[in-house]
Amino acid sequence: MKIQIKIKNKTITVTMLDNPAVRDFVKLLPLTLTLDDYAHTEKVSQLPEKLSTTGSPSGADPSVGDISYYAPWGNLAIFYQDFGYAKGLIILGHIDEGIDLLNRDGPTSKLDTR
Repeated sequence: MKIQIKIKNKTITVTMLDNPAVRDFVKLLPLTLTLDDYAHTEKVSQLPEKLSTTGSPSGADPSVGDISYYAPWGNLAIFYQDFGYAKGLIILGHIDEGIDLLNRDGPTSKLDTR
């Protein structure tokens, strides 16, 4: 499944995985979220509902371009810099191209299914 993230009239395409957290996330779309910078590594935003963690590993080691769910806080996290293993992190998908659009202060983004 593909979704789009729109940032200031530019579109980023994301390939989503197939897991219970992703299925819950897709049910929330479309969303308009303000992405705030966190530790000069990721963009984060609180989601309106918690996502399922059923069948998910206890954590993940995200790569640049990964979109993930941080279960302890209930937020979306999009990594634009490398980061190590984090307990409670569930990978939802990966940005196909356009990660450079996120390497700036927190823009408002609209997420739509494609």
